[in-house]
Amino acid sequence: MTWDEGLYYGYGEAIGYAYSIPERLSGDFDINRAYGPSIGDHRNRGPAYLLFARLPVNALHALTSIDKVALWHLINFITFLIGIFYFYKLSLRWLKPESAFGASLLYLSQPLLWGHAFINPKDPPFTTIFIATLYYGFKMVDQLSIAEANEKEGVSWREILLVGILVGLATNLRIIAPMLGILLILYAFSKREAKVLLYFIPVALVSILVTYLTWPYLWDAPIARFTEVLTLMSNNPTKLKVLFYGNTYRAYELPLRYLPTLLGITLTEPTWLLFLIGSGVAIFRIIKKKVEWQSLGILLFYFIFMLGYVLGLRPPMYDGFRHFLFILPPIFVIAGFAFEYFFEWTQNIWLRAVILLIIALFGLNSIVKLHPYEYTYYNSIVGGTSGAEGSFETDYWLTCYKEAAEAFGEFAPAGETLIVYREARNVSYYAAENIKLVESKDISLKAGDYLLLAARLDEVNTVKKHSPNIIEIGRDGATFCAIREIAP
Repeated sequence: MTWDEGLYYGYGEAIGYAYSIPERLSGDFDINRAYGPSIGDHRNRGPAYLLFARLPVNALHALTSIDKVALWHLINFITFLIGIFYFYKLSLRWLKPESAFGASLLYLSQPLLWGHAFINPKDPPFTTIFIATLYYGFKMVDQLSIAEANEKEGVSWREILLVGILVGLATNLRIIAPMLGILLILYAFSKREAKVLLYFIPVALVSILVTYLTWPYLWDAPIARFTEVLTLMSNNPTKLKVLFYGNTYRAYELPLRYLPTLLGITLTEPTWLLFLIGSGVAIFRIIKKKVEWQSLGILLFYFIFMLGYVLGLRPPMYDGFRHFLFILPPIFVIAGFAFEYFFEWTQNIWLRAVILLIIALFGLNSIVKLHPYEYTYYNSIVGGTSGAEGSFETDYWLTCYKEAAEAFGEFAPAGETLIVYREARNVSYYAAENIKLVESKDISLKAGDYLLLAARLDEVNTVKKHSPNIIEIGRDGATFCAIREIAP
């Protein structure tokens, strides 16, 4: 469990209160109870994903009694896989099935994405909805354009309704989601059928209604509070610090090279090579009019626009670039054109399978070695995850606490105290009942005390480093957290 998850899932458990008719009729209704244990952190965050995902989580928990956090991770991962399915479907607009499969496999085998797929209930679900909205949105515009060009009256309102719902849900999760509507409008312009643009009015109305209905924080003052959230998220105020190239920066003071560097060292080695080859193939096919270029251009536009936004406006960033995972799909679509080239070069099905396997193994090998900390992945450019240690953030979400707490429970006698440098709440979820936990960065330590340190900001290598490690948790040569016995 990451340090972000506990309070967020608490929000998910509580949000049903906002929709409870008996509670509203009780005379004691207070909307603040719907925001869970962290009102300050989450009341202005859209809960659409939590609203729907908590239903299978609670049902499976009732049937199996499996730990709820584990069940959330299962549902998170299934949501990620749905995104892979829609990525494949979207890729078929420009690629043959075998090339779309190759692009999807490359996307799926990224250790960074595989890790976030389980432990991140915010960014991968948004990416899934983003991809699905583009898929259905392009399809909607195509159908409307054909209907208008042929002067047909039979317009599929089901597609319009679905796109409106998806844009609304996406807006609930991330305030940048209305950009989806802009992208689809640009695509509609490329069709040169002016009447198609009129259908975006009901799309907008449906999306506004869905956003409102799934976001209780907006209910009292929809326009004012939406504007408030838009301003807040655009500035993304945070006091968090980030480790980058061995230096500590404030999240709003990161160097210009931060995102480009992480894009280069946290995706597997073949990714950018395939992207470069695929770019050449795509350009050649566009020139030869062998590929539908309008929607592909829209896809690339949003990647370049978001990259330009980050480099130009320099918004605060932390936790790697998890807030911008949704900009990655275009990279893998373009990489799919490289597969297209390779597969035209060879028609042998076994040789194609070998090509796919070799490329996928770059990620699959690290997924196995780093499990269950796949999101800490760095490629060989920086020497892997062990090479990144001390220079870049590895287990910044403290997921190693579970393994550390369980190991300490086996090691320490009953009643022993464990001092946690940060986020003791997460340790308490997994610690044995007879272990006493104390959280403090400033506590006066004495010889014989046990102190839990994490890799975030490289504190495991800088705090009380003269004391020996009693327990060490890590993978592939990197230490993610350690429990130390304070030396005299």
